[in-house]
Amino acid sequence: MAGVSQVPAKRYWRVPLDHDKIERPHGNIHILAERCKGCSYCVEYCPLDVLRMSTRFNLKGYHSPEVALDSTCVACHLCEVICPEFAIFVTEEHGSSDYVDPSEARKVKKTEEEGE
Repeated sequence: MAGVSQVPAKRYWRVPLDHDKIERPHGNIHILAERCKGCSYCVEYCPLDVLRMSTRFNLKGYHSPEVALDSTCVACHLCEVICPEFAIFVTEEHGSSDYVDPSEARKVKKTEEEGE
């Protein structure tokens, strides 16, 4: 098709120019596993893939989520808002200047899982 530009399939991650001047929020995720009914909305809708479903069962017999990449959470609170059982909440931690590129964190986590 002539005249139509193709969008590249690969997404490029870029670091903002003021990345060293702006403090990024960091979230600590708290999961109340016994409230969870295993719907996995929090896992599916997390924009940075911080959560994953665990292999453990809660008292209701459901798999609850667990934190997979804690260092990449930016406290967007989407998991908290979307949970129908109010089984997850996020607290913001201020003063953390450690920036972790989510794509790099996933690579490290993958190599750790393959080594097990």
